[in-house]
Amino acid sequence: IDHVVFHVKDLARSKKFYTELLGMDVEHESSRQVFLTCGSQGVALFEARDGAGIHGGDEMNHMALRLKAGDYEKVKTVLEEAGVQVRGRRGDPRCIYFSDPDGHRLQLLTPAEY
Repeated sequence: IDHVVFHVKDLARSKKFYTELLGMDVEHESSRQVFLTCGSQGVALFEARDGAGIHGGDEMNHMALRLKAGDYEKVKTVLEEAGVQVRGRRGDPRCIYFSDPDGHRLQLLTPAEY
């Protein structure tokens, strides 16, 4: 997959969420689009046209991101301290589910502990 596109209401707010909170890097951007990198994968944020509805969680089920490093509890705490409501998955101590500011569902998979 080269990239996944999310339509967003506020491009600056979403860029901040994905770069500052999730640690993605800006590859390139324009006034209405930001292309981000996450390892070798990409996420593109396209600002919705005036009056266009955002249907976060309806266009696709979720996007899963595998972390190279990070302790589950520490990652969960960072998200919660940023005001993000998180939930786990029963029987799997590595999955953290949450939504971005436009309601797109995301999943973080923390590394397995051996």
